[in-house]
Amino acid sequence: MDTIGLRERKKQETRIALSWAAVRLVVERGLDNVRVEDIAAEAGVSLRTFRNYFSSKAEAIAARHVDRTLRIAEALRARPADEPLWPAIRTAIETQFALGQEGHGGMGKPDEQWLAGIRLMVTEPALQGELVKAGATAEQEMADAIAARTGTSGIYPKLVAAAVGAAVAVAMNEWLRADPPMPMADLLSDALDQLQAGLPEPS
Repeated sequence: MDTIGLRERKKQETRIALSWAAVRLVVERGLDNVRVEDIAAEAGVSLRTFRNYFSSKAEAIAARHVDRTLRIAEALRARPADEPLWPAIRTAIETQFALGQEGHGGMGKPDEQWLAGIRLMVTEPALQGELVKAGATAEQEMADAIAARTGTSGIYPKLVAAAVGAAVAVAMNEWLRADPPMPMADLLSDALDQLQAGLPEPS
């Protein structure tokens, strides 16, 4: 069991390293000036290893977005069963951002690499298709977690998952544009407050 856990952790570390290498190089050189071979070399792995994880540089960059959302879905599943839906969703989201697992040091002081990566994902037209695909995968995981938690099926869990994704995206975009800067935590809280008011949990 320990060996399997170590192997999976190593695979996840390689995936993250490749994704961050893609972000760094594309921020420095521009998307068109980076090859997958460059990304593999930057991460210290072979091209074959890169291909084991990603089919393209766009997919490698989008992985930062999808991995975060998958962690939110996993965190939601781990919340106490008797906790109401919206407090559980809020805690799952805020915990993932506050933990600084993306290398941004929490919601208060993001590092430049994380910030540049976010800006790249939301402004580079060539990445939009991959982001849509990645978002659909992550959204389905979130919908499944909501369905399991609420005992519902059909439209409701899918609607909540889509709305939560949109709320996080709006908060992040506002955070990137805010002048003077605003705490990400406040923007997330505001977005989720407004969302919760419009989509109460079924009784």
